[in-house]
Amino acid sequence: MSQVFALIDANSFYCSCERVFDPRLNNRPVIVLSNNDGCAVARTPEAKALGIDMGAPFFKIRELCKKENVAVFSSNYTLYGDMSARSNQVYKMFTPDIEVYSIDESFLDFSGFQTRDLAVYGRELRQTVKQWTGLPTCVGIAPTKTLAKLANWTAKHVPDMQGVCDMTDRRKREALMRVIPVSEVWGVGRASTAKLNNMGVKTVWDLAELDPALGRQVLTVVGERLIHELRGTMCIALEQEAPLRKGCAVTRMFGHRITERDEIMEPMSFFAARLAEKLRKYDLGTNSITAFFHSSPHDAGPYHYEQGTVSFPEVTNDSSVLIRAVRRVVEAKYKRGVKYFKGGVMSMDLVGVEKAQRVLFDSLEAPQSESLMTAMDKINRKYGRGALKHATTGTQVKKGWSTQFNYKSPSYTTRMEELPKARA
Repeated sequence: MSQVFALIDANSFYCSCERVFDPRLNNRPVIVLSNNDGCAVARTPEAKALGIDMGAPFFKIRELCKKENVAVFSSNYTLYGDMSARSNQVYKMFTPDIEVYSIDESFLDFSGFQTRDLAVYGRELRQTVKQWTGLPTCVGIAPTKTLAKLANWTAKHVPDMQGVCDMTDRRKREALMRVIPVSEVWGVGRASTAKLNNMGVKTVWDLAELDPALGRQVLTVVGERLIHELRGTMCIALEQEAPLRKGCAVTRMFGHRITERDEIMEPMSFFAARLAEKLRKYDLGTNSITAFFHSSPHDAGPYHYEQGTVSFPEVTNDSSVLIRAVRRVVEAKYKRGVKYFKGGVMSMDLVGVEKAQRVLFDSLEAPQSESLMTAMDKINRKYGRGALKHATTGTQVKKGWSTQFNYKSPSYTTRMEELPKARA
């Protein structure tokens, strides 16, 4: 049985989520901003047509948005995450084997469905998602994941395909690959595109015809794998279980410029506590933590970036341990008079707690630490995040350093008090 993949993703996902609950936004330019309403991270086609680039700082496009009646929203991750989960529940009606690739993209295993017209099946999937969630999607179908990505791109850019592109037919696939730029191949970035173009590789077909050994030489083993995938040979399998995380980070812009050391301690402690929560959620631990904080490159005066790493004798995900380490970095790296704009913490080379190597003589605090963190997580799951916390993380609203969401929409699907209201 030959392998068949489908890649389905929502069009302008964040913006589409906002439109689902406010039909007045249809055909109106919409953008969604990053944390602290910093820059545009999602744009509808109407917003793109106005020249609003991905990552455009909001302060630079604020007047354009007012002039052109652009609907502006802060990121509403609770809403977007719930809409993503709902969409994936619909996908499971069409196949049990799914890889959730990102918040707005999923790979589906369509192997065994070849007796059906796959394009028709894809349109049925797309229409069901639209009917049940309100989200517009596109579907790409092909014998490999790389080709499915390419088919999805084609479905978005060729209106006659009605949002579905089936590349399982070799002749149809070749015809499309001969006209699609090589830059649209999954994993081929700007630098790789320049290298390939200099070699005369302009289209996807040119890359598929390249000697795999030369592809490996130019684009490493990833390039060799891409060439085989473009030729229809599967090299990248469906991952139904998420791979073990290699790293984790919590970064935020502060709500205002911070100059005092004691004031920066609170958000940095909060970031460390959030990182620890994430690690415990996935049963992971870390041997070290890196903390950083810096000024804004847009502010007058010299740019300051401070960073420090603290290592631990054994793997941990204890909030208290991570908070103490981060506070040590702040103590050592803080510079008086600097207006700090953003900070964060991160840990790399994460390991599963159960498989982590222990020190020869376990600390007497280890069992108590694990019990305390387990109790804290249970309380916060029951009563809401932050119900029980370390005093050093402070009160965000009172202190004013928390992330700003000045244009946030309601959490329509997860908070009873924010449910949409219908009046007769």
